Amino acid sequence: MKHLIFPILFIFCINANAQIFRQNQQIGSDDGALAVQYYQDGDFEKASVILEKLLVNPANEGYFDLYFNSLLKLKKYDVAEKMIKKQMKQSPQSEVYPIALGKLYQEKGDVQNANKIFNEVIAKLPKDEFKIRMLANSFYRFENYDLAIQTFKQGRKLLDNNQLFAFELLNIYRFKKDKPMLMQEYLDVLDSMPQILPQAEAVLSNIFEDKTDYQTFQTGILKKMQKQPDAEIYVQLLTWNYIQQQEYDMALRQLIAFDKRTKADGGTLFNAIYTFVDNGAYETAIKAYDYLQTKGKDNQYYLPSKIESLNTKYSLQTKGKYNTTDLDLLAKDYQVLIDENGKNRNTLFAIKKLATLQAYYLNQPAKAEKGLEEALQIPGVNPQDIGQLKLDLGDVYILTNQPWEAFLVYEQVSKQFEGQAIGNEARFRSAKLSFYQGNFEYSNGQCLVLKAATSQLIANDALNLSLLITDNIQTPADSNALKMYADAEMLLFRNLPQQAVKKMDSIAIAYPQNSLTDAIMMSKAKIFINSGEYQKASEILKKVTEDFKDGIWTDDALFTLADLYEKKLNDIAQAKIYFQKLITDYPGSMFTAEARKRFRNLRGDGV
Repeated sequence: MKHLIFPILFIFCINANAQIFRQNQQIGSDDGALAVQYYQDGDFEKASVILEKLLVNPANEGYFDLYFNSLLKLKKYDVAEKMIKKQMKQSPQSEVYPIALGKLYQEKGDVQNANKIFNEVIAKLPKDEFKIRMLANSFYRFENYDLAIQTFKQGRKLLDNNQLFAFELLNIYRFKKDKPMLMQEYLDVLDSMPQILPQAEAVLSNIFEDKTDYQTFQTGILKKMQKQPDAEIYVQLLTWNYIQQQEYDMALRQLIAFDKRTKADGGTLFNAIYTFVDNGAYETAIKAYDYLQTKGKDNQYYLPSKIESLNTKYSLQTKGKYNTTDLDLLAKDYQVLIDENGKNRNTLFAIKKLATLQAYYLNQPAKAEKGLEEALQIPGVNPQDIGQLKLDLGDVYILTNQPWEAFLVYEQVSKQFEGQAIGNEARFRSAKLSFYQGNFEYSNGQCLVLKAATSQLIANDALNLSLLITDNIQTPADSNALKMYADAEMLLFRNLPQQAVKKMDSIAIAYPQNSLTDAIMMSKAKIFINSGEYQKASEILKKVTEDFKDGIWTDDALFTLADLYEKKLNDIAQAKIYFQKLITDYPGSMFTAEARKRFRNLRGDGV
């Protein structure tokens, strides 16, 4: 745990003056508090008068920094020099006072004498890890960051260990925004400390400004790989570097080359593919899974790769505008997998995916219904999976014009899993079905029950639906407009987005004074997001946040907009703006906690 000493001191130094007061407040607490107040108010003259008196008592030497800085602010260099030399006599072993004297000479412009003192102090460094850290920390507290770095590097030589003080140096380089040295330090220590790879990626992505930075870093990684071709950590780092530049195929090429060179089993590559999928690089992920399958059926990653390849194709082919022919082939691939391995717990995922394709993309809801009903008869399936199968089946019953069967299934699940997330989901689906049918009072009653749900997402969705209903059933015209909107939502449920948009657009024509504008805009934004038209979605969401500041969808719009900028439009600055606006303007929103977490991560806090 020794390496933690400097980071703690590092934090201490940022606000040393206030810390010093708190540590010494028991001695001359009233005078000390007054001195600190004067100092913080910028009244250094009054602060220095009190601090001079306090420092008469050696027990109060913790106030040294405050007094010294006050004198520097007042340019009372002679007084400061006299005070420092007095302290040096009282504590000849302390390295703080010589460094302070050097800092004083720097302030006066006497660089030669300042450097002489600093070099003498560093030259006397003992082979003592703790004392090296303390000296470097003393340089840091007087803002001599380069000398703190020099001290650590000299310490490495003395102790013959180039891995020492890595955390301390990384902290200083990051504080200085010294990108070249930060890059080099990570490259030098990652081989011996691979556990800090996530930290390195987070810090560098925060400090890198453009592609040039990534290309410079790439050059450094490749040099390391030339010397250590079998070091997996550098392959992982290079893969990350390519992914940051959205050069997914280049990342895959490196991973395959490493796998072949080391005659590996494919584990490193298999684990890396999830990153491609998370970034929407589905084609690259499929290529990777195809390569792993060439290793043969005896390889442990053969079947998982085959399964994940199908799932990735599913994500790719159901995104946006889909091709029915491709989806039909994909459905056949799922059917082959089921036929080869049987209908059991292990193939349940394939059965559900196949049912979704049949129900929502291939216009075969009857086949989906039959497949899900048969899946419910599979022995050994756990209750949660049975519950989810029933919910999926209830949805399909709606598509096959059996709403009463859907209600019964939803009711079964809500009672069996009362108070649990899946039970609340069943109740909400029942409420949505009532909404689609125009039974607004019953739907609203279900939503009011769900407002107290333990699942915050369900509670929020229920609240929004309840408010939507309540706000739009005041007059017959309102109710009729809401019925048209419910019809449009039903079309969306059936995966008919173009028809849904036409229906929504017709509401304003039939009922010009309706109050559904923000709800319609949110629905359209989600349609554009699903079709990959992110810029169009962002424009609509911005209008929601600007024109409906007190609307029920505004916090949702802000979070969705920030998420789009972060993950799809690659504009971190805009993402931070909208996360911050959500945090500031809507502190009670269910999205606020996640927005705060995401904002801090984008800002680089806690890394």
